[in-house]
Amino acid sequence: MRLTILVSVLILGLVAAELPLAEKCNEELCKLPNCRCSSTNIPGGFRPRDTPQFITLTFDDAVNVRNMATYREILYNRKNANGCPIGTTFYVSHEYSNYHLINELYNQGFEIALHSITHRTPTEFWAAASYKDLKEEIADQKELIAHFANIPQESIRGVRIPFLQLAGNTSYQVMADHGLEYDSSWPTSEILNPGLWPYTLDYASIQDCPVPPCPTASIPKPWVQPMLSFRDTMGFPCAMADSCFFTPVVTDVDAWYKLFIRNFERQYFGNRAPFGFYLHEWYLESQPGVKAAYIKFLDTVTRLSDVFLVNHGEVLDWVKNPVPLNEYMKKPCRSFTPTNCAMRSCHAFEPNNRKNYWFDICTNCPRLYPWVGNPLGA
Repeated sequence: MRLTILVSVLILGLVAAELPLAEKCNEELCKLPNCRCSSTNIPGGFRPRDTPQFITLTFDDAVNVRNMATYREILYNRKNANGCPIGTTFYVSHEYSNYHLINELYNQGFEIALHSITHRTPTEFWAAASYKDLKEEIADQKELIAHFANIPQESIRGVRIPFLQLAGNTSYQVMADHGLEYDSSWPTSEILNPGLWPYTLDYASIQDCPVPPCPTASIPKPWVQPMLSFRDTMGFPCAMADSCFFTPVVTDVDAWYKLFIRNFERQYFGNRAPFGFYLHEWYLESQPGVKAAYIKFLDTVTRLSDVFLVNHGEVLDWVKNPVPLNEYMKKPCRSFTPTNCAMRSCHAFEPNNRKNYWFDICTNCPRLYPWVGNPLGA
């Protein structure tokens, strides 16, 4: 397996040689809103106390009837201290997703982002993925979700690669060429205190690379939203909160709550880099104690006047055009136009994996089950 990854990295290196190698960032040339050096500096040069503390809640994988019950329970009708509804980003994978429910999430004001069509294994596929592979898995998924969930394509801005397994420069080339604004697949286990803020790849990144291959070329346009790792009870990093090794007893609500607060305070009492709370729904649903601690955490932070639970797109909008906390608190709540969903339950065959699927969508039923190379099921 390691040999396979090594060969894949070498192959990717040969492809990446066609791109200009990224140089050390020039802060005189790299200016907002379209360029930002990788840095722990607060955008706008604000002091921490004058900077909004953003929390980004995310959930990965297919959206279905089972996990929607959790989302409705813990997220719906919840507001920040400024009276605006909280934000959440759903990194949706296609297979087994219910597009009527994705439309519901969109109409609740949540952000829908990309997590691939197949979410296939093994992870080596993603490390060695070609431009064509990622175009079909990620870029084509943007058209697929917009069509079947009846949501605007322009509302789909972000990407999280399955297993957080980047394909080096190729991942960001695809994003740049297909109008995807940001990626949230790249963990940092070293630049946490102070934390790394979002940045572009016009110049070389200072971010560590826990899951190689990471980009080395100059690739303008896409933004990196660094995944600032959690620290478990023994201080070891974990890219997602549900991947930590040393954790409290699952029934100990107070211990889990303290673990969540301790990780949040690293940013809140530091340089206020966005605090990412990354989870899979199954982790909460299978462990009621952790779920209770999560809800208690949300109840706590939404009472703080300088803390805002927002989606990843909103973080990026602020970083591009930063304003101090006192101005941000007065901004109107985000707005969007809800879309209709005339739900249809469909049954279709997928000839590549030879499976039959039942799925709910907001359009007419396709001839085949949507898949790589045929995202609309024509």
